[in-house]
Amino acid sequence: MAGCIRDVFLERERSTLSPYAFLTSNTKGREHPYVPCENRTEFQRDRDRIIHSQSFRRLMNKTQVFLAPVGDHYRTRMTHTLEVAQIARIIARALRLNEDLTEAAAMGHDIGHTPFGHAGEMAMRECFDPEFSHYRQSLRVVDRLERGGKGLNLTYEVRDGIVNHTGDCMACTLEGVIVKYADRIAYINHDIDDASRAGILNVADIPQWIRNTLGEGHSQRINTLVTSIIHASTDKNEIVLEEEVAVAMNALRDFLFEHVYRNPVAKGEEGKARELLVRLFEHYVKHPDEMPRLYRDNCEEEGVERCVCDFLSGMTDRYAIECYSELHIPKVWRGVHT
Repeated sequence: MAGCIRDVFLERERSTLSPYAFLTSNTKGREHPYVPCENRTEFQRDRDRIIHSQSFRRLMNKTQVFLAPVGDHYRTRMTHTLEVAQIARIIARALRLNEDLTEAAAMGHDIGHTPFGHAGEMAMRECFDPEFSHYRQSLRVVDRLERGGKGLNLTYEVRDGIVNHTGDCMACTLEGVIVKYADRIAYINHDIDDASRAGILNVADIPQWIRNTLGEGHSQRINTLVTSIIHASTDKNEIVLEEEVAVAMNALRDFLFEHVYRNPVAKGEEGKARELLVRLFEHYVKHPDEMPRLYRDNCEEEGVERCVCDFLSGMTDRYAIECYSELHIPKVWRGVHT
């Protein structure tokens, strides 16, 4: 019976999912040959590969909005990822789409994000490539860097959902598009929560018409946005928001850019973070032998700067600070104890 579990899942998809859902049995597959798992579908397997990866674990110590936050309740890139996955699954389930595909793409969508949030992204654009982006780096992590350079060998559809979760590009599946919406719903709402906790935003300052449309509190806003997508997208081959709600969400995002994402208190350390990473980049380009073996070994094939970018992008906030301190901050002389 155990050998039939995967087939039971696949048959359940065919009999219960929407005609617009992407069936696991239709996957374009993986780049490298593999032996199917008896107990899991391919998208379930992708989710598990991502969750068990080193890059995923490092998300717990990477900035969401506030750099290397000390407080216990501020979001990190890890908690953000979990919230995105939860929101995405609710939407996928309600629309009878493929939850496993949605969850796998959501779990991997930020797996290649730089330390210090978007300040790290800007640093890599400054010193490595003006076209650098965290979503393309996430794809590089799962394709090239994980598992000691072997990559996770994910399915085409999960990879597509990861690389197309932001910006103007659109995933090729509805499940991937859900991740794009879930990402925005998650960060808009939890960033309000964190900014309020940090004392840099008063929720009452959000324009009243936005609060009237989306709701006054955290859970009310998320429920409004999720419900709107479900109502507007049911029995359709597209993922959309109701027009009034979409206008309010975009206005709320603009409000946050003005009052939080560009707030000098919240972002006062970003200049230092960018400078820190630029200095580390310059150092490791000159001394690539000081990087871990994975990155050293790739230098001849891919170039030193590409490998230094990979090394720095994979760092947590704290590790980047430690490396910089080790290189540039003098240690206090304590004498020789006898």
